[in-house]
Amino acid sequence: MIRTSATLFLTTLFVLFIFQNLDAQTTIDSWTPEVMVNLPVVGSPELSPDGSMIAYTVRETNMEEDESSFTTHIWVANADGSMNRQFTRGDQSATNPQFSPDGRYLTFISSRDNGRQIYKMYLDGGEAKKITSAENGVGSFQWSPDGSRIAYTMTDPQTDEEKARERERRDVILVDRDFKFSRIYVQPVDSDSATAIYADDLHTTSFDWSPDGETIVFAHQPTPRIDDRYKMNISTVPADSGAVTSLVYREGTDGSPYFTPDGEYVVFTSHGGRLEGIGIQDLFVVPASGGEPRALAHTYDRNATITGFDADGHLLITERRNTLSALYRVALDGSEPELITPENGIYNMFVVNRAGNRVAFSFEDSNTPREIYYSDLDSFEAVQVTSVFDEISFPEFGDTELLTWNSPDGMEIEGLLTYPVGYQPGDRVPLILMVHGGPAGVYSQTFTGQGNIYAIQYFAEHGYALLRPNPRGSTGYGKEFRYANFQDWGYGDYEDLMSGVDSVIEMGVAHPDSLVEMGWSYGGYMTSWIVTQTDRFKAVSMGAGLSNLVSMVGTTDIPGYLTAHMGGPYWGGNMETYERHSAVYFMDDVVTPVQIIHGSNDLRVPLGQAQEFYWALQEKGVDSEMILYPRTGHGPTEPKFIADVSNQIIRWFDKHLGR
Repeated sequence: MIRTSATLFLTTLFVLFIFQNLDAQTTIDSWTPEVMVNLPVVGSPELSPDGSMIAYTVRETNMEEDESSFTTHIWVANADGSMNRQFTRGDQSATNPQFSPDGRYLTFISSRDNGRQIYKMYLDGGEAKKITSAENGVGSFQWSPDGSRIAYTMTDPQTDEEKARERERRDVILVDRDFKFSRIYVQPVDSDSATAIYADDLHTTSFDWSPDGETIVFAHQPTPRIDDRYKMNISTVPADSGAVTSLVYREGTDGSPYFTPDGEYVVFTSHGGRLEGIGIQDLFVVPASGGEPRALAHTYDRNATITGFDADGHLLITERRNTLSALYRVALDGSEPELITPENGIYNMFVVNRAGNRVAFSFEDSNTPREIYYSDLDSFEAVQVTSVFDEISFPEFGDTELLTWNSPDGMEIEGLLTYPVGYQPGDRVPLILMVHGGPAGVYSQTFTGQGNIYAIQYFAEHGYALLRPNPRGSTGYGKEFRYANFQDWGYGDYEDLMSGVDSVIEMGVAHPDSLVEMGWSYGGYMTSWIVTQTDRFKAVSMGAGLSNLVSMVGTTDIPGYLTAHMGGPYWGGNMETYERHSAVYFMDDVVTPVQIIHGSNDLRVPLGQAQEFYWALQEKGVDSEMILYPRTGHGPTEPKFIADVSNQIIRWFDKHLGR
């Protein structure tokens, strides 16, 4: 791709800024968690209506002195390579870029003044103009097809009475009362006055304009409670406000509605009229005027994400397939999905232009950082748009290989094995078993040099091999595989993991006496479980793990997800199921040193789960330590904390391996 000298200059300045803590060098000498977290992150592509321009975001890191934060800004590029420049600047992030339908403006969300508001800027430059004054800030937004209005969501602000109670310290909380709903507002672009288009107490989760701009279709649930997502339905409402008309109302989740280009139908994802608590997202279509929903062909994973429509009115969806991710075309006549992209990495973040003939997207693989690309849809060929990493020279990578093995019951399991940097065949090395969350998470062929709580290449550079299995319950392998750990946590999935470890030992890679393990969330659950089942690991690190399903189900913010896996609540004869799958009931033989890491403000896996397990370990005299991150929910979001996790873990592992 040809770039102008001015673009190269801007790119170089950007890279130098990102690596200012490396003495302004563009060569990274060594993988460290700090360097990896400091790498830029490219995302959120958006196409202009004619497909000639691409907007995207770049996240920067600030870890200087008393700062520990991320800032995101928008860049704009021409598809022909003639221009690629930073579009927004400043201390406040700019996100959610959207071109106006006439292609003259770029709009985005920023907190520059009075919370999250929508701003617009001419594409040829100038000052950003704030166009909303949402009292409680804007959630998501979307232009009307003719460009005259913008619809956005806003959560109900405090009432005057609530503000007075807070000032007077009378602000007691009545649980599950006085909900704050996310509602849809519509505002003319040339006005500062927005109208709530429905009065009903419905919590909006997503919406879409009809092609004629007369109607908005939206998904909603009865309250903002996370578990009420299982009661999500779809309705329509006049775009200038009015009565809500139910379109899809049935058991389970119906969400992500999109009007077809002709406005005749609405496509959406659905449980299919029954509760599927473990999770599926099948595709359905319903007449926009009302009627019976009709199922489209099942996708491979039955977990589709809707992107939009092509020029012929076919639905475009993205979906995981094993360790990969790709774009598919789905006809509304019920025929089988058609693969559009190659299956050679992670194609993601797809957006389609208004004409339906071009897509922008991200791509990455194990050794390739994420960049933004575009392609015409009639003949897919990825053209790189961004060049954020062109001037960065990375250290040597530990190679990543896709493995397949059979669990003891014959189920085929996949996983990704990252070798130590400089690995020589025949070397026996320490192995980290790394367990993902979910359990419906998945390890994919994403860039292994990116900074996150588990800095893969950092461990690889320190001589560790890392096995990332996708045990039963993982996403990407179809519904049956995802449901295969129903009422079976800690049993079949445990065998999947341990047989993977045995496979790497049999390959001659892992040293059987140098095994360690780490996992976050459900991976942390498996960590607590593993040490009650085996003493093969020299040390483990349990991140945000759940150890007692009985106390977990009544305190987590997603109890429905756990009861779906356990077959119901623990009463009514089901207590044995919960106890049978909880590590705290199997503490007798635990001897493995355990490091526990948790966020002090975690609502998904409450802190008590870590405290219960730590107390039991301490009572038994097992070598253990507990690390709490303040201001942290279910995972660190501050870059210094993100980097610290891997540093803490490698210290713990090295200590217990005598390294």
